[in-house]
Amino acid sequence: MDIREEFLALDQTVYGRPLVYFDNAATAQRPRTVLELQQRLSVEANANVHRAVHHLAAEATDHYEAGREAVRAFLHAPARENIILTSGTTASINLVAHCFTERFLRAGDRILVGEAEHHSNLVPWQMACQRHGATLEVLPVDENGEYSLAALESRFRAAEGRIKLVAIAHISNVLGIVNPVKEIVQVAHRYDVPVLLDGAQGIVHEPVDVQALDCDFYVFSGHKIYAPTGIGVLYGKKEWLEAMPPYMGGGEMIESVSFEKTTYAPLPLKFEAGTPNFLAAACMVPALEMARMMAESAELQQAQCEMRDFLLEELDRVEGLRIYGLPHERSRKIPLISFSVEGAFAGDIAQILDKMGFALRSGHLCAEPLLRRFGQTSVLRASLAPYNTLAECESFMAALRRAINMLR
Repeated sequence: MDIREEFLALDQTVYGRPLVYFDNAATAQRPRTVLELQQRLSVEANANVHRAVHHLAAEATDHYEAGREAVRAFLHAPARENIILTSGTTASINLVAHCFTERFLRAGDRILVGEAEHHSNLVPWQMACQRHGATLEVLPVDENGEYSLAALESRFRAAEGRIKLVAIAHISNVLGIVNPVKEIVQVAHRYDVPVLLDGAQGIVHEPVDVQALDCDFYVFSGHKIYAPTGIGVLYGKKEWLEAMPPYMGGGEMIESVSFEKTTYAPLPLKFEAGTPNFLAAACMVPALEMARMMAESAELQQAQCEMRDFLLEELDRVEGLRIYGLPHERSRKIPLISFSVEGAFAGDIAQILDKMGFALRSGHLCAEPLLRRFGQTSVLRASLAPYNTLAECESFMAALRRAINMLR
């Protein structure tokens, strides 16, 4: 199967030029199977879930729960009760940041986050700390963009039991480095501290077994992994989910309601108030099947490595260009490369490349503190998916050199 033929969006032109889509870390394109299911269910099973007994409602509920089961299997979670469906990574993190801290965070406590976090894995914890009189503590990255496990260990020793949770990305959306998350979890658990992993990028590029990782929470968005927007996942260990209060009140999260008292539904519905995005949830089935097929293709995985290596080597040859996120082990670098060019503003380069047909991200990449650490306010990011090609990488490098020459 030609994988590109399954992604219809790739077969288009912009400004009269073939589209080269290198903004996959922001959102991935959707395969034909996802688009077709989304369209069919919009016509044949457009009804609310978990409520009515009529045929359309029953079919919509079955598809919704099939999406949950697909997620459970993909993450190797032990049970459906571990899988909370949300609107995205941001909603999942905010849910934990509110509910966990409401139950477990007190004045004087600390939340530890990584320096390379997306704003969505930073701001909710800041807000929680402000609510409870706690402190946000930051684990720094080194010049290569890597974390030190020894530094992590020293933070726990110095905190003397005041760190109540660690929140860190599986893979940074700026640095593209696979963090040693299993080891981070092991260190944290030695001090009885739970860990939330932001898997928005990790779920796409790494096999995820939440039981093997032993993380307490794992979150990601469907639109990063070929599903529609508006669907996200929160995996949580059952003991934490049961101990946390609900996030929102309303339909579906209740067991019984009176004016005097409300009792809550069992997991996972306890955290799923209101009408969910049941069409997008159902589309997780074909989306994750596509992701599984891509991950199991040795040819596609080898091509990803070749594209990564080509871009790293060619970008390194460009005078005045600096790459952010160069781990000591090349295997820990995904095909996501952020860089700046001396004497040329990132946004200007991106605009020129856009007119040539290349879609890249520019700006602070929702990680202002990390960019400030490297002395930047704006960078360019090329992020690839298995449907990209080496020929696209070659044409991108030629276009980039042309754009830089135009600005210097």
